[in-house]
Amino acid sequence: MATPAPEPRANPDLRGQEAAVAVLRTAARSGRLPHGWLLTGPRGIGKATLAYRFARALLAGPDASDASLAVDPGHPVFRQVARGSHPDLKVIEALRDPRTGKVKSEITVDLVRAATASLNTTAAQGGHRIVVIDGAESLNRNAANALLKSLEEPPPGAILLLVSHQPGRVAPTLRSRCAKLALARLPDAEVRTALARHAPDLPEGQHDALAQLARGSIGRALELASDDWVSLYRRLATCLASVPPDHVGIGTLSGELARYADARSFAAPLWLIQELLSRLTGAAVGRQVPALFPGEAAALDRLAAGRPLDRWGSLWEKVARLATAVDSLNLDRRQALLHILTLLALASEEDRGVGSALGGSDGFG
Repeated sequence: MATPAPEPRANPDLRGQEAAVAVLRTAARSGRLPHGWLLTGPRGIGKATLAYRFARALLAGPDASDASLAVDPGHPVFRQVARGSHPDLKVIEALRDPRTGKVKSEITVDLVRAATASLNTTAAQGGHRIVVIDGAESLNRNAANALLKSLEEPPPGAILLLVSHQPGRVAPTLRSRCAKLALARLPDAEVRTALARHAPDLPEGQHDALAQLARGSIGRALELASDDWVSLYRRLATCLASVPPDHVGIGTLSGELARYADARSFAAPLWLIQELLSRLTGAAVGRQVPALFPGEAAALDRLAAGRPLDRWGSLWEKVARLATAVDSLNLDRRQALLHILTLLALASEEDRGVGSALGGSDGFG
């Protein structure tokens, strides 16, 4: 079982992002620090952790941080930021619905106005006033417009740090007024090191398999480790590769994935399916990758032989479009997962729309 990493605001550990740290350090020491930053990259690679590290370094002053912008966890600023009590740091992020416990799909204008109001006041500790926007792609139109005012006319000492794993969904007016900093995918070695630290009891070989599955994301690797997603991937691949497909097994698996999506996150089950499609299409073109379980190569070869490559590619695109719709239109996650797995199991015709099982024509044809 994996031990969760600390929340980004309380995490002193940032791995594999030395280049991004150097950019921020140089900007801070140049005397010409941009007031708006957009930090981008895949989920789980340290974007929010870096944003809070940079915020702590600015709030604590240049003498309190080292060359990696790290502030000692015992420093008062570190403790205040970790508790969410620093008077000169405000955070904007989507709230949880108190009835369902799920994170809401939008950041509203009221949250932005409450956080940015502090930018027009005197810094309590005489330095910068900082706002971290974690999940900037979730800002609705009114919220983005309210934030734009702070980016267009920032008060002296104001810094806005926008964090996003989907920068294409961030309002263009916000993107154009921010310095861009794209964080790199982490090397597998960094992911394995993090897994060894937070999940030391994993079975032999699991660290390497999870590092492959996580594709450079420590956050994703820890999530996958916590619920044995390697076993779930193996079950998915073998059920689909059976001749005929194991529909009973697929139905059981879809129920497990749907319950996970309802309780925690749609991202992990969806990503597992996309990973299978990615490895399957790679097998179809002869790309060799280390096997995640004994017999995986044979299972992928059987799947790849059952449909032309362009039809697997078409299915990949439909799954990606459905994933976007689930997030943006708040579609039923359980039914979306069930339909995707049904498409895989039945090898549906290329022209069948992914949205058809979700209640009619919705543009996924």
